[in-house]
Amino acid sequence: MFKKVLVANRGEIAVRIIRTLKEMGITAVAIYSTADRDSLHVQLADEAVCVGGPRTKDSYLNMKNILAAAVGTGAEAIHPGYGFLSENAEFARLCEACGITFIGPRPATIDLMGNKEHAREQMKKAGVPVIPGSDGYVNRVTDAHLIAKQLGYPVLLKAAAGGGGKGIRRVASPAELQEVFEQAQQEARVSFGDDRMYLEKIMTDVKHIEVQVFRDQAGHVLYFPERDCSVQRNKQKVIEESPCQLVTPAQRQALGELAVKAVTALDYVNTGTLEFLMDRAHHFYFMEMNTRIQVEHTITEMVTGLDLVKMQVQVAAGADLPVCQAQVQMQGHALECRINAEDVRHHFRPSTGVVNDLYLPVGNLGTRIDTALYPGATISPYYDSMIAKVVAYGEDRAAAVAKMRRLLQEMVISGVATNQAFHLAILQNAGWLSGQATTNFLEQTVLPAWKEEKDEAL
Repeated sequence: MFKKVLVANRGEIAVRIIRTLKEMGITAVAIYSTADRDSLHVQLADEAVCVGGPRTKDSYLNMKNILAAAVGTGAEAIHPGYGFLSENAEFARLCEACGITFIGPRPATIDLMGNKEHAREQMKKAGVPVIPGSDGYVNRVTDAHLIAKQLGYPVLLKAAAGGGGKGIRRVASPAELQEVFEQAQQEARVSFGDDRMYLEKIMTDVKHIEVQVFRDQAGHVLYFPERDCSVQRNKQKVIEESPCQLVTPAQRQALGELAVKAVTALDYVNTGTLEFLMDRAHHFYFMEMNTRIQVEHTITEMVTGLDLVKMQVQVAAGADLPVCQAQVQMQGHALECRINAEDVRHHFRPSTGVVNDLYLPVGNLGTRIDTALYPGATISPYYDSMIAKVVAYGEDRAAAVAKMRRLLQEMVISGVATNQAFHLAILQNAGWLSGQATTNFLEQTVLPAWKEEKDEAL
């Protein structure tokens, strides 16, 4: 087992990883930017190294400085968390070249699955159904017109190397495609250094279902209960839950076996998540794969009782998975609400400032709040707006919802605006409570009603 691990991240995920490392008896090394000097992850780590200025390219994306910090502190491995360098194959290769274990998949796998078109082709070869789309890349708008006509509008124009909603455009007509093609290419070029595009048929009235998988170096594979991530805004997840209310035990097993088939074909190592769209007939179509731990891994931990970050470290160190598939038992129901520092009433504008008062109402059975907040913490403009993940677990969905409402009603974060009240509005919506919410539900149903209610109150 490793004696010292560097955590190449910040915020709540860095705090979460550091806590597990300490429980495992492993020395935790934090990195930080000058803007994060007083952050909680820095205070909790055994050692901390400044790797650059506040801009991400100068610090959390600065591979040279991060590797220098790892070598200088004697870290044997690097856990990248999610975001930043977690799905960067070049960084994984550099870790390898420096004799440092990258806690994640092999660089070649990251490369393969990070490119959405390559991932689609790989899944086709493995016999996994994919969303209808273009065969290969679409580099010219004239080609895009021909393919879109074959698929039928509306279509989704997507960056091959995309993620986080960048380089993606919903296109409803030829005129709109003409207008946005170069725009999306430019966004992809700036965001990912890769302007290759592809087209997908837009599937409407669907759920976003994902399956987390784990595979060790000996080839043992696990799949976990599915997560329903259909509540989204701007293609970003807002609320996640496990399991999905509409997936039957037989479908759960079939979906899990499909995921196992896919990662076995990839010779995958460590954890990852396959994301699917599920239509009303409960057909599943592969969308993409994230080759890292997910933000919403917390709800999987709650319903299985397994520490996924601990398993990541164990597998990276060469150990076999600590459990077999029969031991991955789903109990109860879990929800996660992503709390962002943003002003919902003003188009979700990011909110910055100092956290004055903070009350996190944990304590009862089945509650968890992952955060790096503390009274006096500064929310800066340089990083993602997510500041906490509120997680509730109950013996069934109704119990989990009641617990989540109580947590959100009690929680106090003052000094910055948050989307806390907006989450409560979603949890009280009859459509969401029915379990039928699809990927367009939040923007088409909840958000207009929320805005109307707020406008009337002014």
